Amino acid sequence: MKKYKVLKRFLIWRLRHVNDRQFLMIVSAVVGILTGLAAVIIKISVHVIQSLLTGNFTQDYSNYLYLTYPMIGILIALLFIKLLIRQHVGHGIPSVLFAISKTNGKIKQHNIFSSIITSTFTVGFGGSVGLEGPTVATGAAIGSNLGRLFHLNYKQIMLLLGVACAGAMAAIFKSPIAAIVFATEVIMIDLTMASAVLLLIASSTAVLTSYVFLGQGALYPFEVTESFQLKDIHFYIILGILAGLVSAYFTKMYIFIESIFSKITSWQKRLLIGGLALGILIFFFPALYGEGYEAVNSALKGDISSLYNNSIFYSFRDNMWVIFILFILIILMKAIATAVTFGAGGIGGIFAPTLFMGAFTGLFYAKLVNYFELGQLMDSNFALVGMGGLIAGVLHGPLTAIFLIAEITGGYELFVPLMITATISYATVKIFIPNSVYTYQLAKRGELFTHHKDRAVLSMMKVTKLIERNFRSIGPDETLGDLIKIISESQRNIFPVIDNENKFLGLIRLDDIRQIMFKPELYKTHIHSLMMTPEVIIDPDESMEVVAKKFQDSGKFNIAVIKDGFYLGFISRAKVFSKYRSLLKYFSDD
Repeated sequence: MKKYKVLKRFLIWRLRHVNDRQFLMIVSAVVGILTGLAAVIIKISVHVIQSLLTGNFTQDYSNYLYLTYPMIGILIALLFIKLLIRQHVGHGIPSVLFAISKTNGKIKQHNIFSSIITSTFTVGFGGSVGLEGPTVATGAAIGSNLGRLFHLNYKQIMLLLGVACAGAMAAIFKSPIAAIVFATEVIMIDLTMASAVLLLIASSTAVLTSYVFLGQGALYPFEVTESFQLKDIHFYIILGILAGLVSAYFTKMYIFIESIFSKITSWQKRLLIGGLALGILIFFFPALYGEGYEAVNSALKGDISSLYNNSIFYSFRDNMWVIFILFILIILMKAIATAVTFGAGGIGGIFAPTLFMGAFTGLFYAKLVNYFELGQLMDSNFALVGMGGLIAGVLHGPLTAIFLIAEITGGYELFVPLMITATISYATVKIFIPNSVYTYQLAKRGELFTHHKDRAVLSMMKVTKLIERNFRSIGPDETLGDLIKIISESQRNIFPVIDNENKFLGLIRLDDIRQIMFKPELYKTHIHSLMMTPEVIIDPDESMEVVAKKFQDSGKFNIAVIKDGFYLGFISRAKVFSKYRSLLKYFSDD
């Protein structure tokens, strides 16, 4: 009780001495530091677990422990969720988009730590997913709960969600600029100059926190030994198309496997099937283990040893045709391994798998071109640009891809080929996949509002808050004469007809009886013979987007609201429009 009194005194002091903009700057810095610490904790924890489990493996030996590690890790994560949390732990960025679209930015408190713990065991034990999604989910939970703790309004909480996501991305990838672009392109509904300042504060404090504990070096160190050659432009264009096709494959395979696992009701069966499948994949292709950080770094150096090290294929390391087959299998199997990890119950993100597939797609393409003497390509350059192509295709975020790859590798000299490949990859994948892996489920349910301001504003409006109840009703057995008396006392031109139990039977419009209302000889006519059944009605549980469409399609100015046959009132087009305008202004103002 004492802590609530302290918080109350602080909030009163804050309102008197610190304005909203200044306070949001302070909170953004706090969010940046906290998300930076979350990124450090999750990175170090996974590294320690992986070192303990695989540190003594030899390159020329196929380790059978790969068959069991993934299932153990996912089991620990599942037991933590089911026995301790006892609530759903979402998959990172999709859960943040859902919070923006459907829960007014509210994220449960357990997400501050649950995503970190579950993803640490999932990835540390070999789950073929990344850590950026859980870090973003943790950051978003921090931003959401701090916003509610300090009694911030809806718009401020939504802004803190974007700020926290940017901080998390900046810390986990050591890429503050790409983090801001990511918040703009993938997460945020709208940005202003004021919110850009907050993003800068959160990103810079988060990346500085990461630097303190993890050092300032690039996440994927890269040295450009050969700059972009104009003569190679057509190779980068083809790589863009290839990256787009691989992105489409990844997305479709992810959706397909997820649909299979969603039909399995028992979590034990999902764990058994998914864990065994993942273990077998990693046994044959050890590069699929975990994030694949070391494999990506090898690919960026043009090194192909991760294709066969620790595997049964080690003896084929000098056979180039086997190497090409392994390239194809590794790229195809990574998508399956990622989807199976999620299907089995693991928690993680898809950034790392996407970077992995991109690096190997680019390296494979360059090796193939060089082997058949179709050109003389720099292997490492194409591995780096391939990463950008896959990020652009899978996330549907070409700008995020360009800035992220340049920042996490230090490969700024390849900005132009990154732009070419990322743009073409994005254009290619859009032919096959209208929505990204992050957004397809929300889009399928009609709940994706984060990039559509009109729909976002409509989602904030509730039917029950717009019902007008000052319409005078009349019974079916009453007469036209009774209605004339009601008309003289009413300012409305619509009159609902309801029975003694408030059941809605129909309505009478003033325009429909205008020609007979001044004929006294007809005043004994019963209402049930004059009423009409409306062409369209509104259910109070319908979304405002559906309501708006009903007004648009019908051309009506007032529509009755009916719940299970009972009359509740009317909603007017004017009130919907007025509320929409006021919310849009509030939502867009700086």
